[in-house]
Amino acid sequence: MIPEYHETVEQTVRAVLVDTLGLSPERAAAFHAETALFGSLPELDSMAVAGLLTEIEDRLGIVIEDDEVDGDMLATFGALVTFLDSKVQ
Repeated sequence: MIPEYHETVEQTVRAVLVDTLGLSPERAAAFHAETALFGSLPELDSMAVAGLLTEIEDRLGIVIEDDEVDGDMLATFGALVTFLDSKVQ
């Protein structure tokens, strides 16, 4: 079952990718659950992760603890959205 706020989370992540990493809106809109992020998206390097997550926290009103950040969470667009869905609850 998809949470009611899933669409909001997904759209927020797309907007943050555009605003923080400078991706085109068209490119971000084409991302699907299996789209690889960290390690595959050149704009998302280790330096950009902190800014990306901080902006997501601000926009969604959540806190992402340091020990929650790992390669699996950032591996794909779908993994990131699923993680954030669990935080927004």
